[in-house]
Amino acid sequence: MTTALSAITRGFLLTGAASIAMAAAPNTPPPGPMPPADNQKLAHDIFRDIVEVRSVHDAGTQGVANVLVRYLKANGFSDSEINVVPETKFPKQVNVVVRLKGKGQGKPVMWICHMDVVDARKEDWSAGLDPYKFTEKDGYFYGRGTSDMKDEDAAVAAALIRLKKDKFVPGRDIIVAFTADEEVGLEQDGPQFLVTEKRPLVDAGLVMNPDGGSGEIADGKRLDFSIETVQKTYMTFKLETANRGGHSSEPRPDNAIYELANGLVKLSQYRFPYKTNATTRAYFQTIASSASGQRRSDLLAMSKLPVDVAAAARLAKDTATNAILHTTCVATMLNAGVQENALPSSAAATIQCRVFPGESVEQTRATLARVSGDPNIKVTLLEPVQEAKETVPDPKVIAQVIKVVHSMWPGVPVMPVMAAGASDSIFTRAAGMPSYGVGGGWWDINDIRAHGRDERGEQGNFYQTVEFTYRLMKELGNGA
Repeated sequence: MTTALSAITRGFLLTGAASIAMAAAPNTPPPGPMPPADNQKLAHDIFRDIVEVRSVHDAGTQGVANVLVRYLKANGFSDSEINVVPETKFPKQVNVVVRLKGKGQGKPVMWICHMDVVDARKEDWSAGLDPYKFTEKDGYFYGRGTSDMKDEDAAVAAALIRLKKDKFVPGRDIIVAFTADEEVGLEQDGPQFLVTEKRPLVDAGLVMNPDGGSGEIADGKRLDFSIETVQKTYMTFKLETANRGGHSSEPRPDNAIYELANGLVKLSQYRFPYKTNATTRAYFQTIASSASGQRRSDLLAMSKLPVDVAAAARLAKDTATNAILHTTCVATMLNAGVQENALPSSAAATIQCRVFPGESVEQTRATLARVSGDPNIKVTLLEPVQEAKETVPDPKVIAQVIKVVHSMWPGVPVMPVMAAGASDSIFTRAAGMPSYGVGGGWWDINDIRAHGRDERGEQGNFYQTVEFTYRLMKELGNGA
């Protein structure tokens, strides 16, 4: 999952009553319009059933796939419209691709929705909560995946079924790919498998990825709604020193731990050059309208070229803003020595980099080697890297999304953003499909629990997400 939304903005209504009984969660704004009662119930039941499937990497996504196929078939989709696609090398990792046929007026629009979750242990959660039991309490749904992203899986499935029951025929096909293994490394991923091995099933002209939702809430107020169009590239390096070691009673200047530590301190003090792209410039331009004083001036400066280094440095004092202003590399793991009375023969650190689009592996590796300042520190790449391409914001697509957002939540600022985190959009963009991160969910930026203890989603937020997804599917389905 991309936690990009909470990590991107910091700084700065239509209401509808749900037909399903809900307790009001504290400090939440009134929800937007709700779907019909029967569609709410359907969405609720799908949500409940998939949360209670432990779809972690080792178990696979077969169980969630079975649940979704059952609901799709029970609500009008035929076998010919549903493709169940196990992965060749990982048969427990199952993808489901379902298609609502249109009039052929352009290439399809596709939603990609991952079915897997990060694992959780019951003993780590509060009393009375089980990560793999769907619990409704105090206006929230609790359980692993209730905010990343089984809430969006259920919303997308329920919205698609509603279109089917409405006998809606879009101008172009609407595809939904429920996919495997977004939460693990690049050795295996559902959308990557589909676009490389099963391209005819998922060949789309436009991709929507609702992973993570798009809206931000703080202190009970809606702040803004984001459309993710690019993400930073994920790179992991190892910095390592090695020598002959020895007895601790005879220390030497070439201690592997000290050598590595000195290099890490230098890295901690280094700032990669500030940069912008089409997405971040549009983002800064939009949020400047809600700012004032020096911050407003700095945001406006960063919406133009060339980069104003002084303005960037002031904005970078905010951790979240800093993350989208340039490449960041940070030490996340250390390993050294074998015994307390022996000099270490090696010391290693894992360096996690989130690299600004357009910067290469070799460029980043060379920078790490140069900044560490010691030829004895070896820098190696630990994992394959998937280039993160930018979807240059299409004004027509942006306008369609804004139209739907404002039909739900009038007046909310809408802007393109660059994600500091990662999502499956990296694979569809690499395959040449324009991809946008757009979900109907809203995050309270002061209470984000994805991947964490007592994960939860607000009940009204879930149902308005179902309605938003339905409206967006209709809008984009008819707009080639």
